[in-house]
Amino acid sequence: MLERSRVAADLLHILQIMLRRVPGGLALSITVMGTIMAATTGIIGASVVMMTLLALPTMLNRGYQHSLATGTIAASATLGILIPPSIMLVLMANLLAVSVGNLFIGAVLPGLVLSGLYFMYIMTRASINPSVAPPLPEDMIRVEPTNRSNVTLYFGIVIGIVLAVVVLSNLGIDWVNWSLIGFLAIFSVSMWIGRKEGNTIFGGILKGFVPPIFLIIMVLGSIFAGWATPTEAAGIGAFGSMVLAAFNRTLTIDVVREVCHRTGLTTAMIFFIFVGATAFSTVFRNVYGEDLIIEFIEFLELGPWPLLFLLMFSVFLMGFFFDFLEITLIILPVFAPVIKAFAPEFAPHLGLEGLPFQQVQDQVIYWFAILVAVNLQTSFLTPPFGFALFYMKGVSPPEVKMQDIYKGIIPFVTLQLIGLGVVILFPQVTLWLPELMLN
Repeated sequence: MLERSRVAADLLHILQIMLRRVPGGLALSITVMGTIMAATTGIIGASVVMMTLLALPTMLNRGYQHSLATGTIAASATLGILIPPSIMLVLMANLLAVSVGNLFIGAVLPGLVLSGLYFMYIMTRASINPSVAPPLPEDMIRVEPTNRSNVTLYFGIVIGIVLAVVVLSNLGIDWVNWSLIGFLAIFSVSMWIGRKEGNTIFGGILKGFVPPIFLIIMVLGSIFAGWATPTEAAGIGAFGSMVLAAFNRTLTIDVVREVCHRTGLTTAMIFFIFVGATAFSTVFRNVYGEDLIIEFIEFLELGPWPLLFLLMFSVFLMGFFFDFLEITLIILPVFAPVIKAFAPEFAPHLGLEGLPFQQVQDQVIYWFAILVAVNLQTSFLTPPFGFALFYMKGVSPPEVKMQDIYKGIIPFVTLQLIGLGVVILFPQVTLWLPELMLN
């Protein structure tokens, strides 16, 4: 539904305008859009297809190098599997019997680290070699002048709504959530003024940025504020995307029918993979594969850090041949208890000295889960079974070859491994935000 609501198209349009003078501005716009859209959906299939259809023809028409264009889109679109609300984190939390909310909060900064690495790489490469990412010609940007009276009207109404919320919240009427009502009122005003402004920078900002922010706050805000469980927040997100489609006048019976059909197909695909992966892991355990791995680890007599690096290397290699569901179902149940047993050895690196043993174990498991999640980002890009690559090829123009896509993802997989190293070396990237919000 989000794909059909034109939210992504409006966001890409205003980002191109705002970053038009920055080296590689269009590719940077794709990266920012992928990061924002990642916080609205938990799977990557729709994101890759949507961003490829929207952005790839434009990038090719602007003269972008095929490999840079495809690599940027594939890497940015797969951020949704790490940045919450991610279905992968939900499955991990279920397997590890830990809080989904804590994993969601802990994955925010690592996801932004990856996005930042993409941003720096694209800007650096476009600055060194502008021919791979030509700037957007000025004559391609047609922006009307902003109507100052609309700007004054907008901020006047927003200030009035904020003051009204403050006053009404102090009246002691506890059964009404005035903050939520105020938020919805500001959103409605933003959409109204944005449509009234038309093709201006101010109108583009309202139409491009406000809808994704609205959906992010609806989904993640309801989880972090304790108003909804992740499952309930999914329903809120689906309803919110329908509201956005209604505001953009794209909500029709045919659209609803198509969206329900595609959602059913996507859900069925995921659960068939889940059934197959569960069967595989069950047979693996019944033939004592789990015991064999543990005995092999004990035979190697590895310390905590060599063991951790061996596990990360194993996850990376498995990402070339297995889906993230299968890897998660195999790796986490087998290796999480082993990592938990080494928790006291990891405690000094994580800054957990002096804490109770159970608390140290919990924090180490959260850190390990995020490490696996960041590592599994590569599984969507690494051939021969990188799902994002085949999603992209299926909707790419004929001149884009599979070799271009494979070549384009190499630097981004390298950046993902650098991001994994950052999370290993600086565990507070994962642990700081959950600690801050829980306290």
